[in-house]
Amino acid sequence: MTVLRIEALQHSFGSLVVTNNVNLTVEDGERHVIIGPNGAGKTSLINQIGGQLVPGGGRITFRDRDITGWPPERVSHLGIARTFQRNNLFLNLSIADNLRLAIQMTHGNPLDFYSPAARDKDVLAHVKALLAQVHLEGPDDRPVRTLSYGEQRQLEIGIALAGAPGLLLLDEPTSGMSPAETERMIRLIADLPRSIALLMIEHDMKVVFSVADRITVLSFGEVLASGTVAEIQANERVREVYLGTGH
Repeated sequence: MTVLRIEALQHSFGSLVVTNNVNLTVEDGERHVIIGPNGAGKTSLINQIGGQLVPGGGRITFRDRDITGWPPERVSHLGIARTFQRNNLFLNLSIADNLRLAIQMTHGNPLDFYSPAARDKDVLAHVKALLAQVHLEGPDDRPVRTLSYGEQRQLEIGIALAGAPGLLLLDEPTSGMSPAETERMIRLIADLPRSIALLMIEHDMKVVFSVADRITVLSFGEVLASGTVAEIQANERVREVYLGTGH
């Protein structure tokens, strides 16, 4: 089943066209990675799916439902979660508290001020399950500010997973990471259940080739090519524009 379908998507900032007639699909359980040079329009595309930008034309459907121009909160409640290039965490709260807040917003009652989430057995179990899913070992009462950058990125994905999304959007999840942190992120992504479809922007080609079922290459806001890892590696135009002769 096609989870996400993008048809003839358009967006411009004044005279600058960042999305030009983009067509793309993500199938159920697929790991679909978007690559391309800086300024190719990758984040602008993700922002239109997530509701941070309103398309200037075209259509976005999620499980055959037209969500074009929907605001982020409505997109999220439908089952699309995302992370951003920069971490958005409560640094002075604990790991567990960050996850509890995400769980309450999606499954609980965030306006219930009389029932501590820290005592809710279902919430506690959910927190532990999410920590295991994103490979965050150690005490969950640690302040987030004490985590390494890579661990904070892992927590970001845990927060995105709190709502049990059907589609997860990741915007450069390994950007700025050390080689060891990158390896951990590769394993985390590989371990995500296939009940979650993935659309990810990534620059590190080792990560791309490790996790992708299908790759779409953007250049100047347009789809240059789309296909399997082998097809993209063999595409002469892609090699010329983006990959280079080393790939």
